[in-house]
Amino acid sequence: GPFNNLKRGSLQEMDCISLMRPITKWADACYETHRVAEYIELAVRHAVSNVPGPSYLEIPMDVMMGQVEEDGVTIPAMRTTPPRLRPGSSDVQEAIEILRSAEKPVILAGTNVKWSNAGDSLKRFISAAKIPTYVNGMARGILTFGHPQFFNRTRKAAITDCDVFLLAGAPLDFRLGFGDAIPATARIIQLDMENHLIGQNRSVDAAVVGNIGESFESLLQEMEQQSIDLDFGAWSDDLRQQELALEEQFATQTGSDEVPIDPLRMAKEVSHFVDKDTVLIGDGGDIVAQASKVIPVYGENCWMDPGPLGTLGVGMPFALAAKITFPQKKVFILFGDGSFGFNGFEFDTAIRFGLPIIGIIGNDAAWGQIMRPQSLMYGANRIPASTLEYTRYDKVVEALGGHGEYCERPEEIGPAIQRAIDCGKPALVNIKIRQDIGAPKGSHYT
Repeated sequence: GPFNNLKRGSLQEMDCISLMRPITKWADACYETHRVAEYIELAVRHAVSNVPGPSYLEIPMDVMMGQVEEDGVTIPAMRTTPPRLRPGSSDVQEAIEILRSAEKPVILAGTNVKWSNAGDSLKRFISAAKIPTYVNGMARGILTFGHPQFFNRTRKAAITDCDVFLLAGAPLDFRLGFGDAIPATARIIQLDMENHLIGQNRSVDAAVVGNIGESFESLLQEMEQQSIDLDFGAWSDDLRQQELALEEQFATQTGSDEVPIDPLRMAKEVSHFVDKDTVLIGDGGDIVAQASKVIPVYGENCWMDPGPLGTLGVGMPFALAAKITFPQKKVFILFGDGSFGFNGFEFDTAIRFGLPIIGIIGNDAAWGQIMRPQSLMYGANRIPASTLEYTRYDKVVEALGGHGEYCERPEEIGPAIQRAIDCGKPALVNIKIRQDIGAPKGSHYT
């Protein structure tokens, strides 16, 4: 409501600032028209500083529509790129000393590597240090298949056996057992953008705080100055052999001709259409967890998912933004049938704006990530709220004016996706998959 009616019960009046403060980096309101520009700059500055995130600025209607003399308005300079802060030299030296003593080091690079624009620096460092490296979150795509230091399938085994764990831009949260996944005897080096992110859930042996790209460059410079030549070839070779063995194990499922379709076979078929000019968005639970084991990400900014919150329904909003930003790229959404129900009707927006987004549903007629653990705990006959139907969501998109495909056999998937691409319209490929494959212990897809 307008500021001049504050606390009087205006239409939709509520304390939005208190509501937004816990979920934003900064939340405030501007109550003077001549200061609107100042507050916009302040909101942007908070949003892009250190780890970027949302700001919330409330401008009441009467303040927004107010009139002031231009001479009385200050237009501040807008800086949208934060400074690249360098880490302390003693912290860098401490980290290098730990790496020099390592025999089985592992690097895990996470989302804040992306937010630090540290991809190139990460590549230079791991090429010099030759340390096996894994990625998660928005760091997916910074390293691609074929890079000698990039590993994908052996993360659990590598972390279990490591003696030094270098964590770059990722938290020690549930994805790492709150730190318990790392051996008690392993030494931990943590690189991150802000000091309060260091040592969450478990103390670290060396903390390197600053822009993560600058931190990797500083580590590399220290190695060069001390003429340090690290060699973890035997460790890397062992992990590579494990990766190849796991690849062979996956081949049984990725090549399965079973009906209903094995989700890993579905993912394999989708992977044939994914390249460096594809943005892939994960919007689901088990289906995204399964597909991420099979579908490669070929470049930075080519993967989007909801992160550790696991927020369903992000697929279409992400896809609309991605297609507008990268109109020349294919934009695929990998849906679960449950997640499609949240924002699937946004296909109407894509159709109205002529954005040829392609959705692919792994349809198991269930809230799979909920159903499987519930059935283990309560019995398969006590999950009434977790089962769905094999609904023809493709017909919904057709009714909106888009293109729909429905697949019940694995050999139908490839041609259906190709037709969806060729039609030049927003399209949905609805694929019937098995219910009985999943991750009973929960999701690990970020």
